[in-house]
Amino acid sequence: MVNTATVRSAFLALQTLIVERIEQIDGTSFRRDSWQRDAGGGGVTCVLENGGLIERGGVNFSHVYGDHLPPSASQAHPEAAGRAFEAMGVSLVFHPRNPHVPTVHMNVRCFVAGAGEENPVWWFGGGMDLTPYYGYEEDAVHFHRICRNALQPFDAGYYPRFKRWCDEYFFLAHRNEPRGIGGIFIDDFSERDFDHAFQTILSVGDHFLPAWVPIAEQRRAMGYGEREREFQAFRRGRYVEFNLVYDRGTLFGLQSRGRSESILMSMPPLARWKYDWHAEPGSAEARLLSDFLTGRDWLAGVD
Repeated sequence: MVNTATVRSAFLALQTLIVERIEQIDGTSFRRDSWQRDAGGGGVTCVLENGGLIERGGVNFSHVYGDHLPPSASQAHPEAAGRAFEAMGVSLVFHPRNPHVPTVHMNVRCFVAGAGEENPVWWFGGGMDLTPYYGYEEDAVHFHRICRNALQPFDAGYYPRFKRWCDEYFFLAHRNEPRGIGGIFIDDFSERDFDHAFQTILSVGDHFLPAWVPIAEQRRAMGYGEREREFQAFRRGRYVEFNLVYDRGTLFGLQSRGRSESILMSMPPLARWKYDWHAEPGSAEARLLSDFLTGRDWLAGVD
């Protein structure tokens, strides 16, 4: 049974949980903005800037609705075109100040077209992925292990399937390189029944904090200098390129006339581009590119 009220309540509770936990470890409060969408719906955007851990980050809840889906959604679901829709979700991105702490992204979302009709069309999506600037194998293994744990109770085949999809999705084709070390990516997910799909996606959200917080707390006190900050800004430029060129969530938000400040909260506060830049051979920066941004199986041989 399609129950969007239950989904909304769970997503709002997830946003609150994450915001409160991050405030505890950062020592800074989020700014909370409630907003309304002229075409229907609204949301709550929570943004933290210049914190003790996070240089810029946000946790956004949105619930929008309208008479018909925008092209970014209906193209993959022609059976939903022209039908009233609801779309809701929680999306977050944290850009830490310390270059040894990786940027992280997570989102969970639900789309329903024709709610209240005899045969509504529905699907879920979500996932989380890690974008380090300096690579640590134990961090990559930990993050992917938690991603696997989030999906294992629902289907043992989900992690390898959605890990591979994440590697394929978060890829900058024009640069021929991954954005980060991946994680899991799920879209157009309507397997079995509504409750199974919902609980699978909700588990992804519930596993975000144990996936990222231990890494952040371990790396946040590591020393760094101008070199590391410059490389961080350079790699953040790749993050901007992906979000503006390829990201489906950004495209959907803009096409559905969502709140621009909330849609673009994922952008880093500082980024840079340098013409024909190459890492110094043998450096930590070169090792990120050669050993980490490869789409490798981080859990091979790991219990």
